[in-house]
Amino acid sequence: MPATAKICGLSTAPTLDAAIAGGASHIGLNFFAPSPRYVAPDQARALAERMPGHVRRVGVFVDPDDELLAATAGTLDAIQLHKTAPDRIAAIRARFGRETWAVVAVKTRADLDNAARVAGAADLILYDAKTPDGAKLPGGMGVRFDWSLLDGFRHPLRWALSGGLDAGNVGEAIRRTGAPLIDVSSGVETAPGVKDVDKIAAFLQRVASL
Repeated sequence: MPATAKICGLSTAPTLDAAIAGGASHIGLNFFAPSPRYVAPDQARALAERMPGHVRRVGVFVDPDDELLAATAGTLDAIQLHKTAPDRIAAIRARFGRETWAVVAVKTRADLDNAARVAGAADLILYDAKTPDGAKLPGGMGVRFDWSLLDGFRHPLRWALSGGLDAGNVGEAIRRTGAPLIDVSSGVETAPGVKDVDKIAAFLQRVASL
């Protein structure tokens, strides 16, 4: 099966439309307030209304409380959770009834042990690069990890790959890892939080060509 792509951190109608036109399978809406990609619940609903049914709407959260989830889950097909404990992931999945993605931050092979810890709680694992110590954001910083760490690794769930991807390296990433789903944010931006329609198009064209 060819890889599909999620364009994450969209906040404007033109960039959303570019992602849809380019064939993105998933769109990420970021609800982490400190992020330059943050969208308020009302803004996210307006964007979601522009999306056709075959494109999946993924909400991006960092250890969220139930109040935020209740205000946003109705807009979403899936909930992506950063820095969230396995028992909390399971509780969110049970309460809100959405497909739930657990982010596993990777820098060393030992970090992959966390995949097994979330396997019973989530529906999908998103491997992302571990951000530097002291970083305010858990992702979207253009950092990639060593893809060879995934060599021979038995994934306990459906999975996706993120971290430092762009049109120039996504082909190598897919060939190297066999990732079925690719997630990009900063790699299609001109500045943090500023998506570029041409970069979105180029990235999606590259994925589709593989």
